[in-house]
Amino acid sequence: MTRSIELKNSAQTNVDDHAEQIKVQVIHNYLLSAAREMMRNLKRTAYDTIIYEIQDFGLGIYDRECRLLAESPGLAIFTRGNDYALRKMVEFLGEENIHEGDVILFNYPYWSSNHTLDVLVSSPIFYQDELIGYAACKAHWLDLNQQDPGYCLDTTSIHREGLILPGLKIYKRGVRDLEVENLIKFNSRIPDRVIGNMNAQISCCHTGEKRVQELVQKFGLETFKVASQEILNHGERIARARLAALPKGTWSAEDWVDDDGVEKDKMVKIKVTVTVTDSEFIVDFTGTDPAVAGPINLPIGITEGVAALAFKGLTTPDSPANDGNFRPLRVIAPEGSLVNAQYPAATFTIWPSIHIPEIICKALANAMPDIVPACSGGEVVSVMGVGTHPVTGKVWLEATNEAVGFGAHAGGDGENGIMHLSEPGCRNNPIEVLETKAPLLIEGYYLRQDSCGAGEHRGGVGATRVYRFTAPGNAVTILKKTKTKPWALNGGQEADSNHIMLWPGTEREVRTGAINQPLEAGEVLISSAGGGGGWGNPFNRSVEKVLEDVRNGYVSQESAQRDYGVVIDTASWTIDTAATAKLRQAR
Repeated sequence: MTRSIELKNSAQTNVDDHAEQIKVQVIHNYLLSAAREMMRNLKRTAYDTIIYEIQDFGLGIYDRECRLLAESPGLAIFTRGNDYALRKMVEFLGEENIHEGDVILFNYPYWSSNHTLDVLVSSPIFYQDELIGYAACKAHWLDLNQQDPGYCLDTTSIHREGLILPGLKIYKRGVRDLEVENLIKFNSRIPDRVIGNMNAQISCCHTGEKRVQELVQKFGLETFKVASQEILNHGERIARARLAALPKGTWSAEDWVDDDGVEKDKMVKIKVTVTVTDSEFIVDFTGTDPAVAGPINLPIGITEGVAALAFKGLTTPDSPANDGNFRPLRVIAPEGSLVNAQYPAATFTIWPSIHIPEIICKALANAMPDIVPACSGGEVVSVMGVGTHPVTGKVWLEATNEAVGFGAHAGGDGENGIMHLSEPGCRNNPIEVLETKAPLLIEGYYLRQDSCGAGEHRGGVGATRVYRFTAPGNAVTILKKTKTKPWALNGGQEADSNHIMLWPGTEREVRTGAINQPLEAGEVLISSAGGGGGWGNPFNRSVEKVLEDVRNGYVSQESAQRDYGVVIDTASWTIDTAATAKLRQAR
């Protein structure tokens, strides 16, 4: 007979009995395994590469209060945003109106924490007629009849950003609502793919629902509730233990977004002030610019999500995420500002959310020099193509994210060609997949020489990809840090910024940023992701490492001499020690 455990809410209380501690760990790992199974189910049944290759999704299992118990790797900024979205969904519908067998669709940005194409699908979990939690999965749908196919860069109202699903039930008490399905079908340019992805999310949620019910059947409902509480309390304890070890104080930083997509000559400021106390980690956005006309405004849910990502990385990066990890975190975001958008502000291009974790690190850099890296490219560079496929006659729409150079840090060089720190659970789209799915030819994919910031520890090298359109289509690029460079730390040098090159090698060649540009068959686009900022004085870098960087193609011979004071004879691959000593002494 299972001995019950007294339910306690304090994060300071442990489940004392050793056997019960083991039981909590078994339940926790079961939930984590269930979340991973949800992910596998989603990826195996989804229609679009943005889900099964790029992993633009966030999913998990939640308790009745919409608190995260377990998740699977995906787009990390969804983690805290999904909690917020579930709470707003339950608040809007009323818990009394949520029934066993329901499946709910939710994408109202100000409540769902993302733009309209990030649709949250959730199913309540019941056991013996009692609501005990939720299984939820948010994933990117490629089209809901928004203003432009693929992606919107210059919308000025939520009402130009696609179909709103404000808690509609695609299943009601286990019965599919064909009216809701038809509403979605008739509001998408690619209905089969959208419905296919929705079905994959539904299957994903049903997997989580079934596994939790089996777990409760095995261990009992009260044991499940107590174990859930202890999972959260333990998550809080380990976060607070790490918080206690961080330096205490207040630090600020700011950075700039290129533009809002409408006023192209006006940069937009994000300011962050971080305060660390014995009990709280406060992220305050006071001083950030007001909401703008274009679609870069952020709903509060995603602002909380990216602040949580930074906090998680600083405190509990090696443990699975749950709601308890974030109890010491407090976010202050002035209503009506860029980071707390209000209806009807446009929110489609949510790229400032990618900047925020970097700016939080920038604020903490002076206080935590052994922890925080230099800027890692500054953002994600996303490239999308859309058009009519010359073979099938159907709409083709594919996308990928490019690999940035990670910022250098006190421990060493930044990593080359890696996903941005805002999306550690994501991947880029393989070349073979892009060329199979779309009329594209990838003519080059390589690490971009001299994109890295020089330093005693060198920044990571960003990646470049060369796209040739083999049929007419539109190229859509999403990036918002091309006018400022990825910053360095501790005397290092800035890295080269992200950029797009159109029509390279022709009279029309132009370096640009975010675009929606028609291209003819044979025309070329080159995307270049930014490098990582350097750390420390470049003249303190060992000459042997500089030589190795030149041999590897990361650093040019000219940069080695100019930025590092190292003269290299590339014919013999040797260092001119006399000339090098002279250069370094002159500095």
